[in-house]
Parts: sequence; structure tokens; C-alpha cells
Amino acid sequence: MSMKRIIYALIIFTLTGCQGQVANGKTQETISHEIAPSFTSQATDEAFPFPQIPSTLRTPEARKDYLLRNYWTCFDFTNQVLLENRNVTEQGLVNFVALLADGQTDKELTDASMQALCEAMMPHRSAREIFGKLLKDYLYNPNSPMYNEGLYAHYLRAMTICKSTPVAERQRADYLIRLIERNRPGEMATDFTYYTKEGKRMTLAQTPVRGERLILLFYDPECHECHELLVRMSNDSRLNEAIRTGKLSLLAIYTEGDEEVWHNALPTLPDTWLVGTDHSQIKEKALYDLKAMPCLYLLDAQKHVSVKDGEYESILN
Repeated sequence: MSMKRIIYALIIFTLTGCQGQVANGKTQETISHEIAPSFTSQATDEAFPFPQIPSTLRTPEARKDYLLRNYWTCFDFTNQVLLENRNVTEQGLVNFVALLADGQTDKELTDASMQALCEAMMPHRSAREIFGKLLKDYLYNPNSPMYNEGLYAHYLRAMTICKSTPVAERQRADYLIRLIERNRPGEMATDFTYYTKEGKRMTLAQTPVRGERLILLFYDPECHECHELLVRMSNDSRLNEAIRTGKLSLLAIYTEGDEEVWHNALPTLPDTWLVGTDHSQIKEKALYDLKAMPCLYLLDAQKHVSVKDGEYESILN
């Protein structure tokens, strides 16, 4: 189902407050499954308690605005059974995120909606933990089909504003916001120092770029996903021909700090690649957001970021 149909399904019906029925006879559970049928769970008689949208609000824009600002008003954040019911809690959150990520929701409404969620859930530890994990899994995991670190940053900012957020969690949110805001597309990539296999000290700024493009790869040869990608890239004739003929450069940086592991894996990488180790400085100084390895960036000749944390195939294309 397209994102437009998701929005339509949520807004077009006149939802009744906390009752589970709509004017045309459909249950909220039915609507929930229409909205995001790819997310399934065990059958249940319970359904997400949508707020009642006033009948005076007739335009889709007005109904959507009201729905998002009041989305959680009928949800009981103190009910542990409800919190652990994926058909209600997780499905409800998925629908909420889908609306915010539709490309048509402005910043003010997004901020207000996330703030309302945080104000409601933050006073309750279990709710805070469950929703925090779900939002991180859906929005901050690069492997998630709903990956959206910009929207996750809205949530993190709402956490820092909410008075009920514990100090440690507020500090963690501040840290993640700064990390997310670094190295965004169009910005200059953060400079860092690395050392070549010959022991030469280099920086990203000093690294020569051929063909106006530099693929920046952060990796760990002991990581299964990294190993698979390294093998794929090493054997990719398109990539290695482009490097050989000067159409692009590739810089692979080992970030984990174990020099023996790094040296032992060097013979498996093509000689045409630029390879280095940063002695763990990138992670220790939080210069790049390496939440999942491997991590790929595409830079231009001046080291501006073209693609942040992208998929290999899309970057190569």
C-alpha cells in the first residue's frame, strides 16, 4: 500500500474516541491492518484507540493535523498488558510514524506530535523503554524499511525538551542529535587522521580524489556484514574498473583499533584501494555516526558529502 493510501486510510474515516468503531461500521483494528498490512501480529480483540476527530474538521489537512496532535490521548501508557500488545502498541506507532514520514507533514506539526508523545510516555518507565526501543529500531536502524534519522532527530529533540525525561537519557539524546547532524549531504565531511599500511600519516582532507568521486568505507573485517560487502566489492568488476581508470577513488578505513586484525585482512583487499586505520579515533571522538557496520559515504572531490550512510548499489550507480 502506498504512503498516500496510508494517509487516506487514517484521515478519511470519522474515528470515534476510545471506542473501537467508526461511522461506517469498520473497527479500528480493520483500519489498522488496512494502513500497514506488512506488519502482522497475533490476532486480538483489542485495537489502537484513535482519538475522536471533530466532525467540524472536514478537510484532509485539518483532520490529519488534529489526529497527529491528539494521536496518543486515548492510549493508556500505564497499562503493561497493552504496552506489550504488538497489535496495538507497535501497530499504532507504525501508523503514527508513517503519517509523520509522508513528506507532507511540516516541521511544526512533526515537532508538536513528537512532543505530545514524549509528554505522555516519559513519566512511565516501561512505556519509555518500549517506545524508545521501537522508535530506535524503526527510525535509526539503517536496515529498517522505515529508516529515517531526520524523523528520529525530531523524537530526540522532543526528549530533551520534555521535563519528565531522565537526565541520563536527555544527555544521550543530546549526543545522538549532534551525531546525526554531522556529515549531512551537502556539508563538508568531517576531517580525520588515518595511517596507511606503510605507516604514513594521512588525513581525509589530504586524500587525493580521482574522477571527482570518493567512496568512503568504514569497516571491520571481523564483522560478518562487512566481510560480505568487502568480498562483493573486491569482486565487482564495475567498481574496480572505475577505480583503475581513474573515474573514482575508494578509501577504506578500519575503525576498531586492533592492528593485528587489520594487518591480517589487508591482503584480501585490492591494491587499487586506499586503505587505512584510524586507531579508533573516529569512534572515540564521535566524528561519524557508525551505528551499523559497514558504513558507506559518497564524497565529491572537495570532500562534500553526496550520500550519507548509503547502500552500496545506489552509491555505485
